[in-house]
Amino acid sequence: MRTVRSWPMMALALIVILAWPFESDAQKKELLELQRTVADLENTVGKLRQSQDERLIELRLLVQQALENSNKASASVSSLESRLREQLTEQQKTIATPVAGLGSKMDTLADEFRFVRENIADVSTKLGRLENKIVDIDTAVKTMQAPPAPPPGATASAPSGPPPGVSSEALFQAAYRDKLGGNNDLALQQFQDYVNWFPETTNACLAQFFVGEIHYGKGSFEPAIAAFDAVLERYGENCSRLPDAHYLKGQALAKLGQKTSAGEEFRELNRKFPTGAWTTKANAGLKELGLSTTAPAGPRKRK
Repeated sequence: MRTVRSWPMMALALIVILAWPFESDAQKKELLELQRTVADLENTVGKLRQSQDERLIELRLLVQQALENSNKASASVSSLESRLREQLTEQQKTIATPVAGLGSKMDTLADEFRFVRENIADVSTKLGRLENKIVDIDTAVKTMQAPPAPPPGATASAPSGPPPGVSSEALFQAAYRDKLGGNNDLALQQFQDYVNWFPETTNACLAQFFVGEIHYGKGSFEPAIAAFDAVLERYGENCSRLPDAHYLKGQALAKLGQKTSAGEEFRELNRKFPTGAWTTKANAGLKELGLSTTAPAGPRKRK
């Protein structure tokens, strides 16, 4: 009876032994297919990186050419204005009696030159925005190429420093990647951690500015003002986003109904950057508040 009962078990073992090589071959085929797929993906990513680098180079060349053309146009306009004024001065000396329409013509010419200057300022503003976009694209490319930082809370960390294995570059790129992806809450926490852990790095002022920008976008104007004040007080002229911080702080104050303080911030922006696009933005902010674009007498007191 024992011999009869053991036959089904022996048959089952034989079937398993015969079927095992086929299962192993199928796994090998799947592994080979997976390796081919990974190789194709690596090739595609390499081509995308090469194409992105070539486009960045082309964009930089276009911006340089546009800036050169803008500078040449500005020099030509200044030279033309100087010649016309010299000619008008000579005509005034040679004419015995004053010409009634001469003053009107000079006003017309002044208006025309003012219009030309405004157009050149608009072109400079657009070029500056394009340059900022190139910087953002470059940062985004570096972020895509860098490995993601470990998520907050993955490892225990002391309040005085970053967790082990978290570098300043990886944390900044992870925060910037989350900001681009619309994950503003996580990006805000990461930028705040960056400012607390790496306050002396080059990107510290950018991280502090992005903290204020995210608060401003969420409608949290008081935290945004505090963040922009930190940009202005800690980093000052060394921060590339200094004019942005002045402008967005003025807008946040205006949103809170603090008209006088907002006007002071726009005048401070006008004082530090008296020419170009920021003057236009500051004057536009003052006009929206119904304030004069002329700064009042006396020193400015920051709040």
